[in-house]
This record gives sequence, C-alpha cells and structure tokens, in this order.
Amino acid sequence: MIIKKAVYKTSAVNIQDILSDGVPEFAFVGRSNVGKSSLINYLTGNKALAKTSSTPGKTKMINYFDINDSFRFVDLPGYGYAKVGKGQLDVWSGLLGEYIKQSNSLQSVFLLLDIRHDPTMQDQQMIEFLIYNNIPFMIIVTKADKVAKSKQNNQINMIAKRLKVRPDIMLLSSSQQGIGRDRILQYIESKI
Repeated sequence: MIIKKAVYKTSAVNIQDILSDGVPEFAFVGRSNVGKSSLINYLTGNKALAKTSSTPGKTKMINYFDINDSFRFVDLPGYGYAKVGKGQLDVWSGLLGEYIKQSNSLQSVFLLLDIRHDPTMQDQQMIEFLIYNNIPFMIIVTKADKVAKSKQNNQINMIAKRLKVRPDIMLLSSSQQGIGRDRILQYIESKI
C-alpha cells in the first residue's frame, strides 16, 4: 500500500463529536508519550500531520486523519499520565472507551507499547477491553531503535508473556530507523 494523501479531518472532544460516517477507521491507542502521533506521521510520510510533543498527555481528544480518501487513522487520547487531574483521566478514558465501543467503522486498533518499558496494568486492561468488545487489534512495539537489535526479540517475548498474548500479534516499529512501516501498511490493506 502506498499512502499518497493524508489530511487532518477533525477532532472530537466529547462523545457527541465521534464520527459515524462509515469510513473505515484504524485507531492508535497507548500510554501517553508512547509515540502514537510519531507513528501516524511515519506511516503517512508527513512529519507535520499529527502533532507530536515531548510533553506526555498532549493528545486530549480524538483526532481523525483521512488517508487516500478511502480510510482513516484515528489518534486516541493517551492513558496513564498522572500529571492531569483524576477527573480529566476519567473523561479521557470515557471518550476513549466510548469511541471503541461506538465506532461502527473501526476495523482494528493498534495498541502501542514502548519496547523499553514493562507493560502496565492499563495496557493489560486495554487488551482485555478490546477482547471483551470483540475488537480486532495488533500490538505495535515502538521505539525499537532505543534497544540493541540483539535484545529486541527478548523484549518482545517478555512483553507478550506479561500481557498473555502471542508474540506473532506484535509488530516492531521505529520511525527513526524506518522499521515496521511496510508490515503495518500490509496489515491495514488486508483489513480493507
């Protein structure tokens, strides 16, 4: 698959704003600062499409991006960043959860995990939530460039074991080193 066109469409700040127009959607979810926006930019070849920040918790809404006029990437709010008030975390997780449950266009969720860190309880809960709601998902292990190549498989196997998932549903990615793009796009193409 070649992405020729990628444009920002809109943002949803509350449940009423969630789009339901039938366009196939692929959502990106994970802890704050795991690299969701960077991955979207890497996949589309547009470094300025999704706003990236070194400040965790920057994405507080659902951001929609139209791809090739045929499907959509959806950048979901990050979870697990403690510097915001508990009320805000509840709102974000509510919006996040409602999007996943409500979207009639959702083809798959990409759950992003940082290769350098152990999965959290929230990561495990997200997987359980996706399974419970019968949502197809793929785990993308980001920032592969931050770990020696010789240790990457060990990290992936450790993450899979902790999350109680098969390692074959996990894809390695690094926007810095150009790892994983083709496999992720092939997966997307197989879904549409």
